[in-house]
Amino acid sequence: MYYIYQEFFYRPILNLLVFLVNHVPGGDLGLAIIIITIIIKLVLLPLSRSSIKAQKSMQDLQPKVDEVKAKYKDDKEAQGRAMLDLYKENKVNPFSSCLPLLVQFPFLIAIFRVFQAGINEKTASLLYSFVPMPGHVNNVFLGFLDLSKPSWALAILAGLAQFWQAKMMTTKRPEIKSPGAKDEDFTAILNKQMLYFMPAMTVFIGLTLPGGLSLYWLITTVLTALQQVYIFHQSKKEKKPAV
Repeated sequence: MYYIYQEFFYRPILNLLVFLVNHVPGGDLGLAIIIITIIIKLVLLPLSRSSIKAQKSMQDLQPKVDEVKAKYKDDKEAQGRAMLDLYKENKVNPFSSCLPLLVQFPFLIAIFRVFQAGINEKTASLLYSFVPMPGHVNNVFLGFLDLSKPSWALAILAGLAQFWQAKMMTTKRPEIKSPGAKDEDFTAILNKQMLYFMPAMTVFIGLTLPGGLSLYWLITTVLTALQQVYIFHQSKKEKKPAV
């Protein structure tokens, strides 16, 4: 299993990064990271598109899910049947957003390891014969961001980008007047806390990792958010009744 991971995920990404560093002006690591992030995002585009659409469908359906939970609060069996009917009626698979994320996970781990290890003599043995070791790697991006060290600026920007992305997925939930409303209010509060907690964690973790990883996370999050904007816009156009 480790061999498969090494040969099909880690090595290709490492070699692509080194190849880009060899060809971008001045051996700029930051520019190479931006380019490789865009390439990987394009490769995984069908999966991320499927995941975003599934997550949005679940978010849009959440108010009705809350109503079902509140209505059948004391009858879990009836609640389960009602939930299945609700998903079937709206043609939503509650697990459809998980599979694309699981498929992308090995890529994320490989990217993390590549950026964490960096380009040095230890990783030189993993380069393909046609990918030479770069003579110079410029770790300073934009003239002042050292990507080999933690960057508070990139960590904060990554956290803000994640908040923007997550905020787009939130759906205003109507107030539920029922015996189970307190439970649903607690769920809403928990979801709101997670909206702020995850970006905060991104900033905290980013402050402990090399700036190159924070740059990657920032770019991939911004690209995902822009993809969400496009998908949501297309969805609204499709839902508009023909005149």
